[in-house]
Amino acid sequence: MPIAFRPWLSSGCLAAMAVLASSGGCATAPVWEESGDTAFVNVTVLPMTGEGSLAGQTVVISDGRISAMGPSAELHVIGDTEIIDGTGKYLMPGVAEMHGHYPEDAESQFTRDVMFMYVANGVLMVRGMQGGPQHLPLRESIAAGEIVGPRLWVSAPMLHGRAVTDPAQAESLVREAAATGFDHLKVHEELSAEVYDAIAATAHEVGLPFSGHVTNYVGLYHALESGQQTIDHLDNYLEALVEDQDQIADLGLFDLGRLAGQLDDSRIDEVVAATVAAGAGVVPTMALWEGLFGSRSGAEWLELRPETRYMPSATVSNWVTSIDQRVEQFGADPEAVANILALRRRVLKALHEAGVAVLLGTDSPQLFSVPGFSIHHEMQVMVASGINPADVLRAGTRAVAEFYEAADEFGAVAPGLRADLVLLNADPVADIGNFADRAGVMLGGRWISSEDLDAELAEIALRAAAQE
Repeated sequence: MPIAFRPWLSSGCLAAMAVLASSGGCATAPVWEESGDTAFVNVTVLPMTGEGSLAGQTVVISDGRISAMGPSAELHVIGDTEIIDGTGKYLMPGVAEMHGHYPEDAESQFTRDVMFMYVANGVLMVRGMQGGPQHLPLRESIAAGEIVGPRLWVSAPMLHGRAVTDPAQAESLVREAAATGFDHLKVHEELSAEVYDAIAATAHEVGLPFSGHVTNYVGLYHALESGQQTIDHLDNYLEALVEDQDQIADLGLFDLGRLAGQLDDSRIDEVVAATVAAGAGVVPTMALWEGLFGSRSGAEWLELRPETRYMPSATVSNWVTSIDQRVEQFGADPEAVANILALRRRVLKALHEAGVAVLLGTDSPQLFSVPGFSIHHEMQVMVASGINPADVLRAGTRAVAEFYEAADEFGAVAPGLRADLVLLNADPVADIGNFADRAGVMLGGRWISSEDLDAELAEIALRAAAQE
């Protein structure tokens, strides 16, 4: 629907028009009329464009996009536009999950439930990090509005060193991924330097971004120099602080604790500078890693994560067992573990302060990282790491749009952008926990109230309890 502003004058101003015409016109504020599909009225907007908050706004939605926005005292909604009262509420863009996963069976009810859980928590975009051809139709079905779900960036099948062992094989897989229509590549552990270089060279040639882990045979600096788009989990950032790099090559994912005494935080500035120079982003997945390396038992995590009721009971039981095994493995030196987690927080804060694109992501679904719900825990840990709430929100909105050079498409509340929005009952800048207190979401212009979201979540919980 085209934007059509029409000036409107009060009756008092009309009566006095002839008198006032010669002296400069009417002194009242200009008022415009606008119709649309939906309008949020008298809402405080968090535009995420560096403007802080804008109180008393009207935001009009037409054909899935924001068609008009302005002070409610000046912008009047007309016609059969559906009105959503925003009094006392806060409107902001939906956030992105930049390291998520999709269930293997893309056509299952469970997959639909996972997609809905993201949306119900204001996560309206998900970059998948372990995809397959079956997820491409899922991406299109969501885009067409046939399934309620976040917009998807679908990864090709991940490239792991145990499966991809030859440079020629790597080149072939990258070309196949580009031809198939995947959005990006995920690199994983154990890739040899030769195979990694073949992936990087071919990816640049075909224009396919690659992100994910940093194999120890490559190292952080070479990954950055090779143009890896994001380093996820802060992978190899701490390893890069070890002076003797020969000890790193065969280090397992959970073996860093034995090198805790060799982590030299005076090297943080060096790794931060290299990240800035490379223009890479980071997806830290802080909450997940604090769970993996923490000392809480599986039973304790169950108490802290009531949202596990939305996951199949067998999956949750496996999570409990896995956590208990890792606590037993790392519990011998809790001080070393605590130091590692504190160092991760310092590295993250330093990257943020240097202007590196820190992007929101949680690795959900993963150990006690329930899709959508996990984003709230990630936000809390990022704030605890020294990043202010406004910047944490930006890490899931405007920063993602700018990272993809798509700031004219999403990531803010402004005319012309997609109407992928979250309406909150309280200010998340004052308290990041308020992002979990949603009054509803708008997905591509479709309004879903909190009551409707909660009703479907209740159905998902019933289905999860029945699954073995």
